[in-house]
Amino acid sequence: MNTRQPTTVVFDIGNVLLRWDPRHLYRSLFEDAAEMEWFLSHVCTPAWNLEQDRGRDWDEAVALLVRDYPGHESQIRAFHERWPETVSGTYEQNVALLLQLRRAGVPNYSITNFSGPKFVLSKEIFPFLDGFDGVIVSGDERLLKPDPTIYRLLLDRYGLAAADCVFIDDSRANIETARTLGMHAIHYPDEQVDLAAELRRHGFPV
Repeated sequence: MNTRQPTTVVFDIGNVLLRWDPRHLYRSLFEDAAEMEWFLSHVCTPAWNLEQDRGRDWDEAVALLVRDYPGHESQIRAFHERWPETVSGTYEQNVALLLQLRRAGVPNYSITNFSGPKFVLSKEIFPFLDGFDGVIVSGDERLLKPDPTIYRLLLDRYGLAAADCVFIDDSRANIETARTLGMHAIHYPDEQVDLAAELRRHGFPV
């Protein structure tokens, strides 16, 4: 077990800082919830979206689905063209913690599975995303969590020691990789976790 007190916080972004779910958009495009769920499990699937997080071009991704599901062209294009509507807002309490850490001078970084272009767009909408000391965006690096390589890239690029970092993510698989590499980790699967208390337990001034 890592007993060294961490000095640096590494955030995931989706569903830790941003409330992301394609249903935020598609509830306005489908009157029938069952039809929406079918679309999101058979057409614009999580696996399809993950390839954009891996760096696939959005126009290519949309064209592939339109070819196979021409009857759903407008809904497919909406995923790309109306992407900001898949984010309903922020986890306000977690963003407040992030800003508090910054005011206290705590080094803060991010490793995120995110399309490169959509991350640029998100920084325009949510300026706090532009304030990290460093960010590893999967789509830019063509690497995805929980691949250990993307964590090592953060450590190497920014000269960080794993034992000095606490990593926060909503995915247990991503948390387990961080721990395997020697990082502290906080699993944040939902808002039932008191993130402020967890950070205080690791010695951070929040």
